[in-house]
Amino acid sequence: MAVGLMAPANAAPSLAEIQAKVRYLEEEATTAAEGAQEAKVKLIALTRTLNGIKAKAAVQGETLSALQKSLGTIAIEQYKAGGLGQSLELLFSSDPTLYLSSAGALDAISRRKSAQLRKYEAAQQRLSATTLTVNDKLALVVAAEKKFKAQSAIAQEKLAEAEALLSKLTKAERERLAKLAAEQEDADQADSQAAARALTGISGRAGIAIKYALKQIGDRYVFGAAGLVTWDCSGLTMRAYQAAGVSLPHSSAAQSRLGKQVSIKSLKPGDLLFYGRPVSHVGMYIGGGKMVHAPRSGSRVKITTSGSLGRKPLVGARRF
Repeated sequence: MAVGLMAPANAAPSLAEIQAKVRYLEEEATTAAEGAQEAKVKLIALTRTLNGIKAKAAVQGETLSALQKSLGTIAIEQYKAGGLGQSLELLFSSDPTLYLSSAGALDAISRRKSAQLRKYEAAQQRLSATTLTVNDKLALVVAAEKKFKAQSAIAQEKLAEAEALLSKLTKAERERLAKLAAEQEDADQADSQAAARALTGISGRAGIAIKYALKQIGDRYVFGAAGLVTWDCSGLTMRAYQAAGVSLPHSSAAQSRLGKQVSIKSLKPGDLLFYGRPVSHVGMYIGGGKMVHAPRSGSRVKITTSGSLGRKPLVGARRF
């Protein structure tokens, strides 16, 4: 019986397999980096809120101190007016006018003190509530900062893993892979620029945003970058719409919660397309089933089809 030849179980991966693995790791790094951007956006918002609450607490503390001083002043006034001991003496004095005037003064002081005490107690309660809010927000800030650092670390670990794979290749093999990748990016760039030149007739905010994004074709993808020569996916869409007068956060997940939701069947140029569960990528629809986007680490801004991106399904669209 003939026995077929079989490749050894520990055969070295081919260049194509290594290239696919490197690209997979780059995409994983990009996903983690967008997670870091979402955490960063939350961290900035929470920190701003926390600082506002701290400022409020400081004002409330000053109000409380002022009320304490006011109560002290009233207590001194009451002591100087004679207090209860003197009022009893005046009650049994032979001059009723003296008693009545003194009693009236004591009564006025008591009313002021009672009112100030109520204000003091209310101020204390407000300050206590604000202090609890500060502590709650501080905990959220710490959690957001922790997530940001963790996601950033994952992104760097994935890139380091890709570099470790490449370092096992010979110099000639690494050069060949780099050349193949550059040739593919060059071809994509030429096709994208041709498609951009052919695009016309888009006006309004969408037209301004698309025009801005198309000018960045060929720029490199870099984690957390938002121009002017390097970009990540949400940095590109954020700046493009900023040019059109629309303020967006630097996070694909955060952007996916803004604007008007539209169905995939009713897309118009300028709509933002969101990918992944949870959302970890965004591109800008330009019509004809195409979008402009900053794809991933190791790639450049380009025009591609707007369907699902490998393992990242198209999950929604928003109009601004």
